[in-house]
Amino acid sequence: MKLAIVGVGKMGRSILEGVLRAGMLSSDEIGVLDTPGRTLEVAQELGAKPLHLEDLRYCERVLISVQPKDIAYLAPQIAHPNVGYISIMAGVSTAVLSRRLGTRRVVRCMPNLAATIGKSSTAITGPREAEEAGDLPFARALFATVGDVYDLPERLFDAFTGMSASAPAYVAVVAEALADGGVKQGIPRAQALRLAADVLIATGELLRQKHPAVLKDEVSSPGGTTIYGLAALEARGVRAALIEAVEAATLRGQALGREE
Repeated sequence: MKLAIVGVGKMGRSILEGVLRAGMLSSDEIGVLDTPGRTLEVAQELGAKPLHLEDLRYCERVLISVQPKDIAYLAPQIAHPNVGYISIMAGVSTAVLSRRLGTRRVVRCMPNLAATIGKSSTAITGPREAEEAGDLPFARALFATVGDVYDLPERLFDAFTGMSASAPAYVAVVAEALADGGVKQGIPRAQALRLAADVLIATGELLRQKHPAVLKDEVSSPGGTTIYGLAALEARGVRAALIEAVEAATLRGQALGREE
C-alpha cells in the first residue's frame, strides 16, 4: 500500500480524487480509513481499499486528514516505526507530530478548500529526515494533483493558514455581500449571485497579471462610480477588517498548536 488516508471527509476525499485523476497512484495502491460507514462508502465509490487500524503498519505513508483535537487520541493507534506521515491538521507542528508519532518522518501540509476543484494552494514543510526518506517529494507530488504547492518555513504556517487556507470563507462573505448589494438595487437574487461569482473568478485571473493597486486604479476613473464605491468601502474599514481577519485566524492557529 503506497498511501493510506486516515480521514476521508471533504478534504481527504478531494486529495484522493486528485491523486486518482492525475494517475499518480492507482486505486489499488491507496487505502482509506474513517468511520466504518464512511470508509466503505468512499472505498466503494472510488475503488480504494478499506483499511483497519492494524493495516497501517504495512503502508508506506499515511496522510492524516482529521481534526487537530483528534491527534492525541489517534497517534498511539497509528504510530509505526517504518511509516512516513503527512498531516493537514491546522496548528499541529512537525515537532508535535514527531513526538506523538515517534518518528522524524513527518511532513506538515496546509491545503485549502479549492482542493475540491483542483485549485488549492498548499504549503508544505518537513525535517531533513522526511526529505531524505522521500516523504517530502512524495507530499509535493501528492498535493500538486490538487493545485499549487509552496515550500514554506514552518514559522509562517499559521499565517498561511490564516490567509490562504481560510480565505475561501472570507471571499465567500465578500461574494455574498456583493450579491446582497445587487439585490438591494433590484437585481434578482440568482442573477446577483452569478454575477458576484463571475466577477471574482475574472478578477482572480486579472490579479495573476497585475498588482492589485494597478487593477484598482484601472477600474477607477476620475469622478466615476467605482471611486465612490471604493470610498464607501474605506469608510467602513473593509481593508482593515480583512487584515484583522487574517491576524485573528493566524492567532487561532497558534492557539490550536498550544492546546495540543
